[in-house]
Amino acid sequence: MQKPQRLVDLLAVVALALLALSAYLTWSTADPGGGRPSVDFNGYAVTRAPLTMGLAAVVAVVVVKLAGTAVRRILSVLVLLMGVAAVWVALQVRPSTTELGRIRPELSQAVTDHVGLSTGPAPWLALAGGVALVAAGLVGVLTAHRWRRPTRRYERDPAATPADQWKAIDAGEDPTI
Repeated sequence: MQKPQRLVDLLAVVALALLALSAYLTWSTADPGGGRPSVDFNGYAVTRAPLTMGLAAVVAVVVVKLAGTAVRRILSVLVLLMGVAAVWVALQVRPSTTELGRIRPELSQAVTDHVGLSTGPAPWLALAGGVALVAAGLVGVLTAHRWRRPTRRYERDPAATPADQWKAIDAGEDPTI
């Protein structure tokens, strides 16, 4: 059955798109006040974890297509764990003013008395991408035994000797079928 495979592929691509988008959208906005311009921090400046998890999960999903059932389950569990990590990062990572001051010196306490922080839309996209990875991992774990096996059409029969294969070729047969 190919529907679970396609669902895992779709969820992984959606997760990668959401996590990549969260890396480029505003994660936090810092307003130093006093008429100074506010500073936006994209997700990649705040944390690289969601994008990294998305890329690693897509690579794992590609490798799953070439693996047997046991390896599929192991890789699907890894995709699930990467999704959990992306969700955790989306919920927990909120940089403080001192962290942002290290990234952009104009926000340090030496320059400003008070910096107002607000959260942008990127953590929500990272959260949705992490949930999509969790779903892809769950579908992969639960349906790995029903996925199509990698093709064995062109593998040779280990019981056949090279002489048997030459005889088959001489007879006009394809020994790989």
